[in-house]
Parts: sequence; structure tokens; C-alpha cells
Amino acid sequence: MSEPNDLMDRAKAEISGMAKEGLGHPSTKPVLTGAAIGAVAGVLLPVVSLPLGLVAGAGIAFWQRIKR
Repeated sequence: MSEPNDLMDRAKAEISGMAKEGLGHPSTKPVLTGAAIGAVAGVLLPVVSLPLGLVAGAGIAFWQRIKR
């Protein structure tokens, strides 16, 4: 498992890269796809709202990108 500081550094670098490069960054499209899937789940599931589903989906996709 990665050291927590290393994980934070990777997360910061990934977010910075996504902000600078936009859709050209390799993580942007998977994170947006995760957000869309989460939003749909939020609409379909009565316990989860659309914004919560969107954030959760994006968070899960982002985690999958940086955990390696």
C-alpha cells in the first residue's frame, strides 16, 4: 500500500493536470464517466440524490486512477 503522503501528492498532481489539460488529460474522461454513472444511479435509487451520486461516482473513478 502507498504511503499517505504519496497518495496526496499523486491526487494533487492528477487534479492539477486535469485542470490544466482539460479533456486532453487521461484521467478526465474516466472521472467524468464515473460522475455520469453516479448521477444516473442517484436518479434511479430512492436513497441517493443526483448530486450525491455524481460526487460519489466521480470520487470512485478518481480513486481508481490514483490508487495505483
